Amino acid sequence: VDDRKFPSPEQLSCEGRSAGGLLIGQSINEASELFKVALLGVPFVDVVCTMIDASIPLTVVEWEEWGNPNEEKYHQYMMEYSPINNIKEGAKYPSCLLTGGLHDPRVQYWEPAKHAAELRYKSSTESGPTCIKIDMTAGHFSASDRYKYLKELAFDYAFVLDQLGIAKEETNE
Repeated sequence: VDDRKFPSPEQLSCEGRSAGGLLIGQSINEASELFKVALLGVPFVDVVCTMIDASIPLTVVEWEEWGNPNEEKYHQYMMEYSPINNIKEGAKYPSCLLTGGLHDPRVQYWEPAKHAAELRYKSSTESGPTCIKIDMTAGHFSASDRYKYLKELAFDYAFVLDQLGIAKEETNE
């Protein structure tokens, strides 16, 4: 990273939503040292448990893309890239903010909640904080109100800036 004049890992954050949250979840499992902060919005991180349940909307139609974990030939392969199943014991993870919506039919609120709990349980005490925010009125696409959306975006960016050490509290001295 540094050879090509990119910022150091202490200056990098990453973000992904839904299936992009899967990418970020597995990226920090594979190379947690590359990032200081990770934002995982409505992250699809419990791949096998979600995809195994045919009653969840969109699951059966997505077996063609993701694989059907009810079939042995796909089950192990999916376990290998499912972020929640690959959190490393004792690893130092970046600061993480996971978000979800109570009314999300695609990525249920318990996926970011379970993932946050697993990160807190398995990661090193040197890891950054793992925070979770569940919007009790939102679905998969977050706030539909423009001002609420901007407020949520500001919250996410405030977390990133704080964890990168860029946000500084002003004092009147």
